[in-house]
Amino acid sequence: MKFLQKLGKALMLPVAVLPICGILMGIGYLLCPATMQGGDIQGAANLIGLFLVKAGGALIDNMAILFAIGVGVGMSDKNDGTGGIAALASWLMLTTLLSTGFVTTLMPSIAESEVKTIAFNKIANPFIGILAGVIGSTCYNKFKGTKLPDWLAFFSGKRCVAIVAGVVSIIVSAVLLFVWPLFFGLLVSIGDAIAKMGVVGAGIYAFLNRLLIPTGLHHALNNVFWFDTIGLGDLTHFWAGETSADVSWSLGMYMSGFFPCMMFGIPGAALAMVQCAKPEKKAATIGILLSAAVCSFICGVTEPFEFAFMFLAPGLYLIYAALYGVFTIVTVALGFRAGFSFSAGAMDLLFSASLPAAAKTWLIIPLGIAAFVVFYFVFLFAIKKFDIKTPGREDDDVEAEKNVQLASDDFTAIAKQILAGCGGKENIASIDNCVTRLRLEVKDMTQVDDKAIKAAGVAGVIKPGKTSVQVIVGTKVQFVADAFSELCK
Repeated sequence: MKFLQKLGKALMLPVAVLPICGILMGIGYLLCPATMQGGDIQGAANLIGLFLVKAGGALIDNMAILFAIGVGVGMSDKNDGTGGIAALASWLMLTTLLSTGFVTTLMPSIAESEVKTIAFNKIANPFIGILAGVIGSTCYNKFKGTKLPDWLAFFSGKRCVAIVAGVVSIIVSAVLLFVWPLFFGLLVSIGDAIAKMGVVGAGIYAFLNRLLIPTGLHHALNNVFWFDTIGLGDLTHFWAGETSADVSWSLGMYMSGFFPCMMFGIPGAALAMVQCAKPEKKAATIGILLSAAVCSFICGVTEPFEFAFMFLAPGLYLIYAALYGVFTIVTVALGFRAGFSFSAGAMDLLFSASLPAAAKTWLIIPLGIAAFVVFYFVFLFAIKKFDIKTPGREDDDVEAEKNVQLASDDFTAIAKQILAGCGGKENIASIDNCVTRLRLEVKDMTQVDDKAIKAAGVAGVIKPGKTSVQVIVGTKVQFVADAFSELCK
């Protein structure tokens, strides 16, 4: 759990840049419908719209790379940029070695299997980005101090990190070469079974779609239901101007349920998170979640909202995915039908409403109100009942801690006293800090002497876990952390 929370924290930086991109794309689609619907692009408004769509898409389409670098830096000791370089190296290695063109060269037989080629077509996804970030940061933390023989001394220390990350990525790629298509194929088979379950199957699909977002494997299910992998193709037939009479299922049933959830459910959930945020963090939480909610409403880009809490609160994310399943069943059963070519936001709803398969689109109002209310109260109850650490509720510094004053400005002396109270450098497993706290992982908690640590002039000592020690230092924590790290070398 601690690893997931650290991962969630590291993702906040790249996630923060995504909402504005989604909003730009939404405005762009409004000004230039041809970018979504097709047709000629003429006139100043259309060109401006196209410009905005491309500007927003530049980052939305490459969010996996942002995740790789963000996790690489955020999970590295002291947030060192070397971890980001190593993560980028890992990303390039993984996506090259697992690309369809290269894989089919290595194993020509795969080219004959549509499912297997689809699997590798979707390899450049957020999961691979996060995996690359974890590889990069782990390699940095483990090998940043590596000393090589004199004839290789140039590559010692931080310079060897990216090289090690590349080697690790080769091994991981070799494993994924066989594992990834197996998972993908399994999900395609599951999708085939779900497709035979009617309205309930649509709900199960929506639930699994959201649940698999962190792994990137949702693409496997999407290809079953949206495209003609097994003879369905809900999206392609919908936008081709066909109706349910032309296919063997209720056209649009595998897309419609996403609209009330993405347009209204996410804003409701975001409001609940804002209300549950700590007072001193409410403004920052609003900044993150409001823009994410607007982004989701306009053009259905949900990742800024989802990645803001899925690792911080995986249990809540499971509830979130389940709500998609419930609302999809209700939406499809009531006869609401709409489709999307990009995602289930207001722009796609507007553009799809005129297509022959669209039906009862006015139901988005009552369905949307219901989704907003249900998502809001479910999130509010779950967060408060189970004390879930959503954005703004993390066990980080509180405002009072920012006013802490150290007994002196001799940071090295303070660090020495804290280190002695923690049992010496041999007992230190990892060093980190937030805005006001020195965060340590120790090997043996019995060696930690709270009184000795407090004698350094710090405000307090907290032990949130069996091996975790947090020392409340105040806003000068970075100087103490730097001195502490030097002493532990």
